[in-house]
Parts: sequence; structure tokens; C-alpha cells
Amino acid sequence: MHERTLLIGSITVVGAAVGFAMLGPLARFAYEAGLEPFSFVAWRAAFGTLVVAAYAAWRISRGRRFVAPWRLPRHQALMLAIAAATGIVLNVATFIAFGRTTIALVLLGFYTYPAFVAIVAVARGHEALDAVRASALIVSLGGMVLVVAGGLDPSGPLRADALGIGLALLAALSQTVFVTISRHGFSAVPTEQAMGWLLGSAMVVSAIVALASGSTAQLALPVRSADALLIAVVSGVLGAGIPSILFLTGIRAIGGTRTGILMLFEPVGGVLLAATLLDERIQPIQALGGAAILGAAVLLQRSRPDPVAQAGPRVATGAER
Repeated sequence: MHERTLLIGSITVVGAAVGFAMLGPLARFAYEAGLEPFSFVAWRAAFGTLVVAAYAAWRISRGRRFVAPWRLPRHQALMLAIAAATGIVLNVATFIAFGRTTIALVLLGFYTYPAFVAIVAVARGHEALDAVRASALIVSLGGMVLVVAGGLDPSGPLRADALGIGLALLAALSQTVFVTISRHGFSAVPTEQAMGWLLGSAMVVSAIVALASGSTAQLALPVRSADALLIAVVSGVLGAGIPSILFLTGIRAIGGTRTGILMLFEPVGGVLLAATLLDERIQPIQALGGAAILGAAVLLQRSRPDPVAQAGPRVATGAER
């Protein structure tokens, strides 16, 4: 892996993390505007799908080949279907967990997935976990704990619901599967086209769940409310569509382990956005955690290229994606 590819891929993943970090503050605004969780997810995925589809159409107009999922080899079609399913399970599990236990506990459970990704990658022989990369993983996970746990209100109740924590871990496993299979599992599908199908699947399922749960009025709210519509557009474009493309691009460029570690910038971005948009104070321990994650990212750039990944299937270049 060339140093320039590693650097650009790392910056791409951090950009994805910052985009996904918008979910927390935007979800708060969405709920205040009257949207319910699954209605919000459906609209977010809808506008995310639109922006990704528009980008995919532009790429196709410039010579990109359209790859129909139903014409893929059976294995790649199965991997794409599994990726779509993991995205749906992640969203459902996370939002149910948020309703059952303290949000910080859900985040602590979910953000264990970089460790799971590294374990799976090493076990399958796809990536090597050298000393530098292992150190970056440990430091970044420690920083994540400080960032998330630092936001706990010591005077508030701590709801440690077993099912809620279990769902958070299920979301982590779902993300692990997605990151693991996304590098080569459906590599015949260009990045933006793959994310269009994945976001579209999440939109349809979330809308069905919202309707089945009796949230028809909330699902139609953005049609009647300019505030709800604006939140849906911003969350879909900046918090779903663009970061989703960056996320998959990063996975395909630098691999799952590096991507998982760098995605721990997401809780840091969430804390910074909450401080900016919601006037929430950043605790010193959270600043220390953020510094640890930043240090892990710098350390990660010093890890040696992965010979296993280099010997594997060829990954499309930036011009081909």
C-alpha cells in the first residue's frame, strides 16, 4: 500500500466519521421537530439515497458502467445482500437500544467493533496486526471510552438494561460484518452504486417499520413541516449520503482494521458538534480521549504496508471507482 494511498484513504475515512457524527445532534433536532426514530431514519436514508443516486448517475454519464446487482456472480450478490441486511440490523438494534438503556452504554458497546474487525481480519489472514497497528487500536479504543464515558452525567440515572446492551453489541457485530465483507465481497459494484442500493434498502425497511408501528403521521411530517424537511435533507445529504460513499471508499482503499480505528473519530466529532450546536460542555476527560484518538491516527500512519492485502485481489484505483 503506497503512502499516498494510505494518507488519502485515512483522510477519506475521517471525513466519513465526521459526517456520521452529525447523527446525534441532528437526531435531537429531528425529535424536537416531531419525528420519531424510524421515521427519521427513513427520511435520512431517502435523501441519502437521492444524493448517492445522483452522483452515481453522473458517473455513469461519464462512462462508468452500471452494474445491476441481479447480474452479479452469486457470491457477490449474496455479499451485497448481507451488507444491506447488516445496515438494517444496525439501525434497528441501535435505536431500540437507545430507548432501553443509557446512550453512553450503547455507544460503548457499539464502538467495540474496530476490535472485532481487527480480530476477524487477522483470523482470516486478510490483514496483519503488527505492533504499531495493535498499539493504535488499543490507544484509540481507550480514547473512545474516555470520550463517551466522559459525557455521562454523574448525578443522572444509569440504566444498564441487559437487552439494550445486547442490542448495542449486535449493532457492533453487524458493523463488523459490513466492514469485513465490503472491501472485496462485492468489488464488482462501484462504490457509489453499492451505497445507493444499501441506503435504498435501509429507507424501504425503515419506512415499513415506521408504518407498521403506527407512525404514519410522523412519517409524513417533513411534507407538512419545513423545519422537519430541512433536518431530513441535511441529515440525508451530509450525515448519510456523502459519508457513506467516503466510508466504503476508505474500506476499499486501506482495509477494515485501519478504517475501524479511524472511525473512532466519530464520537469525537459528535462531542464537538454537540458542543457547537447544542451548547454541551466538553469535559477535560473527553478532550484527553480525543487527543488519544488523534495520536492513534498519527501512529497508524507509521504502521508498515500490509503484504497480505497487497497480495490479495486488486482494488480499483480512485479513477476507476
